[in-house]
Amino acid sequence: MKATAVYETHFPGLDLLSRGKVRDIYDLGDSLLIVATDRISAFDVVLASPIPDKGKILTQLSDFWLGYLSDITENHLLSTDVSDYPPACAPYASELAGRSMHVRKAKVFPVECIVRGYLAGSGWKDYLRTGKVCGIPLPSGFEEAQRLPEPLFTPSTKAERGEHDENISFLEMARRIGQEHAERIRDLSLRIYGAAARYALERGIILADVKFEFGLYKGRIILVDELLTPDSSRFWPADHYQTGCSPESYDKQYVRDYLVQSGWKVSDPPPELPPSVVENTRKRYLEALFRLSGRSLEI
Repeated sequence: MKATAVYETHFPGLDLLSRGKVRDIYDLGDSLLIVATDRISAFDVVLASPIPDKGKILTQLSDFWLGYLSDITENHLLSTDVSDYPPACAPYASELAGRSMHVRKAKVFPVECIVRGYLAGSGWKDYLRTGKVCGIPLPSGFEEAQRLPEPLFTPSTKAERGEHDENISFLEMARRIGQEHAERIRDLSLRIYGAAARYALERGIILADVKFEFGLYKGRIILVDELLTPDSSRFWPADHYQTGCSPESYDKQYVRDYLVQSGWKVSDPPPELPPSVVENTRKRYLEALFRLSGRSLEI
């Protein structure tokens, strides 16, 4: 059966709090309902073509990682089982199944926590231009996709839909959220990346870089939002890894590369993706889900 894409959700009776680039968030009072749609963004632009089942893949991977890494840090997840959700969600159980999370309501820090283990993406472009990555100096002679001497913590602003993230220094992050919180979040980010990268490599995947978000819940720092998905991480098959190029991947880089090669510009209207690009993206996301979690979607 061909998968049907969900571009946007509408649940009368539930209070829609916001629509992000991918997620529709509903306010349930003292908790939140996060619904992962099949929208896909690139270069901070939401594209016109959804990727069928993408929201389910992101949810299943996040659910797996939140459980796997729960010994390192507390997180926001209450349940992904719709039968456990508040009664107001019951009329929409079939639409929510597999692509939603019932979570604690945290005060989210206005920064994104990026850890880079390899020189790729905007970090590579920054290095070519300045010899640094987000202001952190590196020795000369690095190649694209080369492993860094040690993982780098490079925070950015958290952009709203339609806006762009901007890299900031750790000092600026500390100014915005406080020194103690900044140090704790940095240390947690590096620990999570280290544990996840070791696990992924055992399953034949290089975890090149990741993006995390944290919030405050009853005075405690907890991990929020999605976690270690193809939308928020770079996953490279270890058996095809090489430096000097943008490696083959099981993540959103495939879509970014297509857009660049097509000549599309960020100032242009969001484009439709060819059916082959949609299907290949879906296959890459499914491969990441299976390799990392052992799960496959029942489709």
